[in-house]
Amino acid sequence: MDTVLILKTEISQTSVSDVVELLQNKKSKTVAICNANTLVRSYKNIEIQNKINNFDIKAPDGFPVAMSSKILYKNGQKRVDGFNVFHETIKSGLENNLTHYFFGNNERVVSLMIENLKELYPDISISGFYCPPNLPYDELCKEEYVMDLMQKHPDIVWVSLGFPKQEEFISEIVKKYKIDSNFIGVGAVFEWIAGTKIKAPEWLANLGMEWALRLLQEPKRLFRRYLIDNFLFILYFIKQYVSK
Repeated sequence: MDTVLILKTEISQTSVSDVVELLQNKKSKTVAICNANTLVRSYKNIEIQNKINNFDIKAPDGFPVAMSSKILYKNGQKRVDGFNVFHETIKSGLENNLTHYFFGNNERVVSLMIENLKELYPDISISGFYCPPNLPYDELCKEEYVMDLMQKHPDIVWVSLGFPKQEEFISEIVKKYKIDSNFIGVGAVFEWIAGTKIKAPEWLANLGMEWALRLLQEPKRLFRRYLIDNFLFILYFIKQYVSK
């Protein structure tokens, strides 16, 4: 899959349907859902940058990332967000009995999410889930925490540990073990499906304002991410645009 360089991250030129097709028909693939925060952190941290760039797909999740790709490379890139990838993959995989495993978050959120998923998709095939303790990503890759998912061989492992922990976990686990499953980090998607947090409507996300609703819900946790990192993203993009 072709990529373009945005800041210092190689972002895939892709679509929701492309990612869905890959998750259904390929094995041992890794997907990072990349927003402005991802790219700013990668810009400033070479270790994170290298890990993200080594994923098979680096999807342009947020409006700023997709728009930057469109402006810089005239490719008509649209948002490829985790929420739509999640739903479309599940829907498309029903006929083929695609199996899903959920790793991360907490048991209350995951239980509510699974309950809602079974209402939306009665034929969904869920292999299992595991909500690990709050440990560094390399600790979570120990056999005691990942043995269940490795024994169940799901087609897809959806990971909700937050950025960059979920991407670091995925990077480490596929390097440490031979696993056929596809791994994708989806962050807040678990909570949106569970209904414990409010997902911005699609029209608001397409205007690039999804961050405002998320900031209202979690101001302390997301203040730096949205008000500082978003500003830095604009500065770094302008630098790249002028240079190009």
